[in-house]
Amino acid sequence: MKPAQSQRTVLERFPAGGPRGSWPAEEYAAAQRAQGGPDAQVVMDLGSDQFLVVTETTIQ
Repeated sequence: MKPAQSQRTVLERFPAGGPRGSWPAEEYAAAQRAQGGPDAQVVMDLGSDQFLVVTETTIQ
């Protein structure tokens, strides 16, 4: 049997240079979870200097 793999899907991108005290990526991810959507997480993409809101999907 082949092991399951994970695939990330980017739901939204936010610039890292937002106003101090503002967390739009975290707020967006929390709203997705509150609406019963996929388990959204925030990760940093250093190459593009952006916060990404992603979900993980298991692929068989």
